[in-house]
Amino acid sequence: MRRYNRVVLKISGEALSGNLGHGINPEIVSEISQVIKNINKMGVEVAIVVGGGNFWRGATAKNMDRTTSDYMGMLGTIINGLALQDALENIDVETRLQTAIEMRQIAEPYIRRKAVRHLEKGRVVIFSGGSGNPYFSTDTTAALRAAEINAEIILLAKNGVDGVYSDDPNKNPDSVKFDELKYIDVLNKGLKIMDSTATSLCMDNKIPILVFGIENPECIEKIILGENIGTIIKEE
Repeated sequence: MRRYNRVVLKISGEALSGNLGHGINPEIVSEISQVIKNINKMGVEVAIVVGGGNFWRGATAKNMDRTTSDYMGMLGTIINGLALQDALENIDVETRLQTAIEMRQIAEPYIRRKAVRHLEKGRVVIFSGGSGNPYFSTDTTAALRAAEINAEIILLAKNGVDGVYSDDPNKNPDSVKFDELKYIDVLNKGLKIMDSTATSLCMDNKIPILVFGIENPECIEKIILGENIGTIIKEE
């Protein structure tokens, strides 16, 4: 009864830190891993792109070379990928961690055909290291990997919001939640749910984006089973 067969789950670094605000919250990682195990057992092929904002945000660093700062952020995503891989393997989910920056001692280098083969064999694949290039966010990595592996949808897990709003709902109580949007609306309205590069890439490749809150990780399972949760961004 699942709605999707192959998905890219984008998890921000902040989501993995939970209420700690930084670093990794083992309880949150464990909860997310259990839900991933549940959907994996349904036969869903799951690829995960992890952010690194719980350790370092490259774009916000001051008085530092942007390229250096972005590479530091990529290393943060690899730390998160290792934590998630460990949590999944602790509950008997076969997992492969791939990095866009080669570090063969701890993870496979990203190879598209290998990633697809892992998915076909029922393994969860974690993409870390961003795209391997500075000036590109992990949102853009999620869009890029989704296009490369022919994923049906990107599940964009957000911390602190349960969808896309007309304004920041934490600051403006009158902001309105959207149930459905077009890619061009996100770009024209300047909605900061994904950067414009990632949104444009999804639009060009017709990859739907479903934005939801990760505070309740079981939402992932409900989405797979067809419940209408969060905000869907797609063409008409």
